[in-house]
Amino acid sequence: MNVGKYFGVLAVVPFFAGAALAGDAALGEKNFKRCKSCHAITADDGTKIMKGGKTGPNLFGVIGRTVGSEEGFNYSASMQAAAAAGLVWDEENLAAFVLDPKGWLKEVLSDPSAKSKMTLKLKKGGDDVAAFLASAGSS
Repeated sequence: MNVGKYFGVLAVVPFFAGAALAGDAALGEKNFKRCKSCHAITADDGTKIMKGGKTGPNLFGVIGRTVGSEEGFNYSASMQAAAAAGLVWDEENLAAFVLDPKGWLKEVLSDPSAKSKMTLKLKKGGDDVAAFLASAGSS
C-alpha cells in the first residue's frame, strides 16, 4: 500500500482525531436517525440492531472493515478504488466521511474527481455517529 497516497487524510482528520475517540455513542444513535433512511444495521446472524433502508450498505461491523467492501452493495468507482488500496474504516475516517463524503474521498485518494454515492452530509456529530457504529457491532 502506498502510505503517501493517504497522507492527505491528515488534512481532513486532525481536528476529528481526538474528538472521534471521545464521541458519544448515545448521541450518535439519536443522530443515526438521519442515516437509517438509507442504512440498516443488521448482525451477521440476521439480528436487526437498527432497521433502515437498503439504499446504502449494511453498517454492522463497519469499524474495522475495508472501505467499500460490504458484499452485495454496488459502490462508486472511487469507493472501489479506496477498497483496492486497502483503506479501512476507523472512527476517525468515518467521522470525517459522514461530514463530507465526496470531499473525504477526494482527499484520501488524491483525486479531485472522486465521487461517492452518499449525498447526505451531516453538519456535525460525525464523531458521535462513528462512536455509535463502533458500539453497534464489530467485524
